[in-house]
Amino acid sequence: MASRIGSDEEITRLKQARDAADRAYNDALTRVDRALPPRPKLPGPPRAFDHQQLYAVNQAWRVAPKAEEFLGTGWKRRLRAWVWELIGPIVERQQHFNGVVVDHLNRTAPAAVEGQQAVAAVLEALGEYTEALEAFQSRLIQYAQQITPFVDTKDYEVAGLSRAMMSALDGLSDEVRKRAEAAVAREQRYTRQVDELRTTVGQVQHGLLAVRGRLEGLASGEAAGARDDAAAGEAGPAKSDVDQAAPAMSDLDAAVDAYAYVGFENLYRGSRDEIRSRLAEYLPLFEGASDVLDIGCGRGEFLDLLREREIGARGVDVNAEMVEECRARGLAASTGDALTHLAALEDGSLGGLFAAQVVEHLQPDYLVRLLNVAGRKLRPGARIVLETINPRCWFAFFDGYIRDITHVRPLHPDTLTYLLGASGFQRATVRYLTPYPDDGKLQHIRLPDGLRSDGEDRALAGAVETFNGNVDTLNDLLFTHLDYAAIGERA
Repeated sequence: MASRIGSDEEITRLKQARDAADRAYNDALTRVDRALPPRPKLPGPPRAFDHQQLYAVNQAWRVAPKAEEFLGTGWKRRLRAWVWELIGPIVERQQHFNGVVVDHLNRTAPAAVEGQQAVAAVLEALGEYTEALEAFQSRLIQYAQQITPFVDTKDYEVAGLSRAMMSALDGLSDEVRKRAEAAVAREQRYTRQVDELRTTVGQVQHGLLAVRGRLEGLASGEAAGARDDAAAGEAGPAKSDVDQAAPAMSDLDAAVDAYAYVGFENLYRGSRDEIRSRLAEYLPLFEGASDVLDIGCGRGEFLDLLREREIGARGVDVNAEMVEECRARGLAASTGDALTHLAALEDGSLGGLFAAQVVEHLQPDYLVRLLNVAGRKLRPGARIVLETINPRCWFAFFDGYIRDITHVRPLHPDTLTYLLGASGFQRATVRYLTPYPDDGKLQHIRLPDGLRSDGEDRALAGAVETFNGNVDTLNDLLFTHLDYAAIGERA
């Protein structure tokens, strides 16, 4: 049994879980502390730009003399002019190159100075930032280290109050649960009583309607008998009152029984809309057919569906009150025995035969004769559909089959398909219907997550697999399809 909320065992378990969480938190915090990187060692600022030779270069870049000064006058002028023609262009090109280099040095010197100053400023700012970041990380770790003691103090402060409150809530929940269980029990008793009362009232209403109908019939019969007696005079011996009442009372009992079974059908088989939705699955089997006979038509749900599809059909049922319900809705139906009704039809006059929840009411020899006669009355290619309770589903047998005292014997799907084949029907198949809801079946055990590979866990997995296999086997026996239909075609 699970420990009560607020009990010593529950408090101990919660404390152990909290201690484990604290240890995990502290371990993680230690790892974070150790993982903090040290402040990097930054290089110093670069050396200042060297201006020492820049002035000398600016002074010494001119290497070519002026032509007037170099040539001079007199006979030396001619000699120097000849020499200048040889070396003048070379010296001038060198001087032009020197001028370009000096100009470049003069332009790059300020940029180099500014770059050195910028690098020095960046290094200084980066050093200050890393120092501040290191201080922030240190303070952050110190703050995180204070969280656990702070939370613990709050837990100690609330622990006493929470334990008292949980104890009080436990007592209150126990009281509420007891009152809720009592209320549910009273509601269930009330629901059962209402259902029983509704069933009883329904049966009484059906019985009263039957009595009224039969009394009206008796009244009209007595009037007709009185007229016959007056006409006949004293010609014949009069029957005793007991002899006259016996057939009337027998008819009255049969009518009451018929009404009682109508009430049983309304209560347990399902509403008319439910039956219509189930039987609609058979409509494609009779598409394009005509002259379909519904044996045991009951309240006429399938006749309604056929009429909506403009498929000509009529029904026959031994229960006169159900036939009256069909006629009240404009359906073609008659009261009578199915075998007698079939035998009176012409051979090959039917385009289909349907019987839902009927064959389980028939004696075996009657069912065999019914199928043999149906084989003669159906046209070639016409279908016969026989729906019945599925005895292979134990729930259907023990809940649905044995509830109805008019059931004679269950029919296994293999048995009914064999009887169809033996009666001359071809391509006999079985269609299972009304599956049992999955949420109502026996459920599998789920394997826990994180199983180890040792022998103990392998044994547990094997046991769970075996158990689930047994669950599947039981579900196949207990909770499969509640009904089935055997379907055949006239050769």
